[in-house]
Amino acid sequence: MGLKTPLYDLHVEQGAKIVDFGGWDMPLHYGSQLEEHHAVRRDAGMFDVSHMAVVDLTGGRCRDFLRVLLANDVARLKDFGKALYTCMLKPDGGVIDDLIVYRLADTWYRLVVNAGTRDKDLDWIRAHAVEFGVTVLERTDVAIIAVQGPNARHKAATLLELAQQPAVLEQKPFSGAAFGSWFVARTGYTGEDGFEIMLPAADATDAWRRLLERGVQPAGLGARDTLRLEAGMNLYGNDMDEQHHPLESALGWTVAFEPADRDFIGRAALQKARQAGCDRLVGLLLEERGVLRSHQKVLAAGVAGAGMVTSGTFSPTLNRSIALARVPNATGAAVQVEIRGKMHAARVVKPPFVRHGKTMIEI
Repeated sequence: MGLKTPLYDLHVEQGAKIVDFGGWDMPLHYGSQLEEHHAVRRDAGMFDVSHMAVVDLTGGRCRDFLRVLLANDVARLKDFGKALYTCMLKPDGGVIDDLIVYRLADTWYRLVVNAGTRDKDLDWIRAHAVEFGVTVLERTDVAIIAVQGPNARHKAATLLELAQQPAVLEQKPFSGAAFGSWFVARTGYTGEDGFEIMLPAADATDAWRRLLERGVQPAGLGARDTLRLEAGMNLYGNDMDEQHHPLESALGWTVAFEPADRDFIGRAALQKARQAGCDRLVGLLLEERGVLRSHQKVLAAGVAGAGMVTSGTFSPTLNRSIALARVPNATGAAVQVEIRGKMHAARVVKPPFVRHGKTMIEI
């Protein structure tokens, strides 16, 4: 038996297919992964993401600590509630995890890290926090419900008191604010608008049921994966890991090389990689029938070495097979992917494939 979120019993009650995910018993789908995917693209769906770890950092040197710990620069967070996407790196540049950090006060920052990397993340953070006198608290009392889709924010806002609803709807993307004991952030992992709501675990079941009453479709890990891949969003352990650095994982935009005197962990290794050149992560659109899956070999005419699909799926929105793949830097616009021993033509494209319900590539 795996770890269970506060919503586990409700998932079982609703007929979810439960699978192991990073040691947690999580819903894969509630009957139709396809319907759940389309509900998020067209209306509103909700995901239990309480398996992810909420970590609060407090102390007078929090900002200094995070400017060393993270590849992106928390000095960019000028206002309370603003969020930043970043990676936490090893000295050799390998990605320990990707995460979101919120600035809640001058002496209080909140991290949301992945479930499968929770233990190693906490060990790494705590080991480096000692020097800065930063207190690290894992918030095991908190659940997270992600409500995503074109109608998600308005449906979710009705859970709050009437007087609070205008403020939550006026929130800018990649920011969050407290509404009583709830922290509501305008973030997500689907390529659609919506909220990620961090709330007391004791409130989670009631909030989920109230969202159901408002026509929000429960969605599982299956739809979450097809949605994030259509949106061109990396999955830790597939598209990035400790063996690859952000520059070869299409995450160079998350690395703040300026100011030049900020010596974050992994900086020296990334500067060498930037000068030397490296493989790159690209999008693929299969030109023939078939399904792209991770670990398939990718070849390009006239280019030495092979690439590899890191994440692949059949896109319900595009009705085509899509993928992310790490390929040699010299790879051009056309490649061949080995599927079950046969080579299939694919086109190199720039993700995202779909964003806010719209096709972003030429089909």
